[in-house]
Amino acid sequence: MLLRFSVSNHLSFREPQELSLVASSLKDPEEGLIACPPAPRGSALPAAMVYGPNASGKTNLLHALISMKRAVTESHIHAAPGGGVPRAAFLLDPAGAARPSRFEIDFVLDGVLHNYGFEASDEAFLSEWLYSFPRARARLLFERSSDGFRFGSSLRGRNRIVSELTKPNSLFLSVSAQMDHKQLTRVFEYFSSIRDIPHLGSQADLFSVISHGDIITGKLIEFINSIDRNVVDFQLRNAEIPEDEFRKVFGGLHDAVKDENNSETGSPFIRIFDRIQSGEPLSVVHLGHKSRDGDPVYLDPGLESAGTLRLMAMLGLVFRDLDRGSLFLIDELDASLHTHAAEALLALFCSPKTNPKGAQLIATTHDTNLLNSPLLRRDQIWFTEKDRDGATRLYPLTDIRTRKGDDFERAYLQGRYGAVPSDDLVADLG
Repeated sequence: MLLRFSVSNHLSFREPQELSLVASSLKDPEEGLIACPPAPRGSALPAAMVYGPNASGKTNLLHALISMKRAVTESHIHAAPGGGVPRAAFLLDPAGAARPSRFEIDFVLDGVLHNYGFEASDEAFLSEWLYSFPRARARLLFERSSDGFRFGSSLRGRNRIVSELTKPNSLFLSVSAQMDHKQLTRVFEYFSSIRDIPHLGSQADLFSVISHGDIITGKLIEFINSIDRNVVDFQLRNAEIPEDEFRKVFGGLHDAVKDENNSETGSPFIRIFDRIQSGEPLSVVHLGHKSRDGDPVYLDPGLESAGTLRLMAMLGLVFRDLDRGSLFLIDELDASLHTHAAEALLALFCSPKTNPKGAQLIATTHDTNLLNSPLLRRDQIWFTEKDRDGATRLYPLTDIRTRKGDDFERAYLQGRYGAVPSDDLVADLG
């Protein structure tokens, strides 16, 4: 369970910016809060919605979390001698390239609070640390610096051997998991469980639905039916897509995205292509739409609306991992979705009935209707805006004096909270 994430010198984040999913002391509704004894006040937030104008840094926040995940899960793979560390420093400050990028996270694993982070230059990871806090007392597990490694007495295993195998451009945590380090593999698995669901457009959503056909469930169809009463059933049908036809349509896209995008929906082309090459059949979902005579008519997914494909692409993953208590990152939650559909998806995380294991959602959106949703507390609403130097500032609604009964949507659109596009162009056109 995520409690806090901090990033600096990454993309549009120059100075340290922090996102918190710790429930504040505001007297807002508590029904959807997640019980979390290690958290201050004993509760965590099930979701955070991030608002802001285009190019203000909303997507960069999700990118930062995914970059941290990938450093943990993949640095041991890509750590070629002298290969350096892939990072995206803040480029609008000439000093940015010389300063390290820093990522830090507080999360709860097996009921214990952990703090993990690292700093990286273009050449190497400069520092790395992991602490646990059993009974609210700090306990060092390991620490890495220019002076070498330091290990706490509670971290058992082949720590020295792993440290000797850790290259300058790989993380100790990443290498430990590959060496089957029992304690650290659990931490590694937490990062592996983070689900990235970017907005890629209807064509990519279509292929995501095809490649995830085997995880479409009755529960998902029931959800879609609550939004679209005409969807009453579904069928999974095997489909054959000739390899030469797939290559002809998508050309070099397979190789282009294979090394760059390993997100859950970002690589549907890869999964389909790999299945085609292996001869494995594809399970393609056909939704049953109620016809005039009452019998369902099953449509090819290519005939579904962009919004339906978007829902299926997201919900297939959400329903698969909701019971695992995973962290979900959704870019542009509202893309191709009606407000009610977006709110219904948000409700899956904000109800203990549908979210018994404490899964969490961090989503970016432009849907201002959700600001007045009864599902959202004030501490779940965040904003991004850029300063004069082009650096992103991330801040919660709780930093602004508000009252529980305020019309948050109206106030936001009026610019009272910041994080809105400049109105200079509108004024000029008027």
